[in-house]
Amino acid sequence: MAQKPSVYVNIEKSVSVEKALRKFKRMCESHGIVREYKKRQYFVKPSMENKEKKEAAEKRRIKNAIKMRRSGGKI
Repeated sequence: MAQKPSVYVNIEKSVSVEKALRKFKRMCESHGIVREYKKRQYFVKPSMENKEKKEAAEKRRIKNAIKMRRSGGKI
């Protein structure tokens, strides 16, 4: 059974190719197709994903703490 495409753009005769291509790119972006493709380009072990998430969270905490100190406690 053939799978229905997730992004489909109807092109009318009056619409230019450039405009149709821009619409297609917007739809791909809104459906997250490009993001999913980039994510699946290489395999990352689950333990490495968790490690990267923890490091990113720690980096955000440090950045927010510095921002809070600079602003005197106000955001």
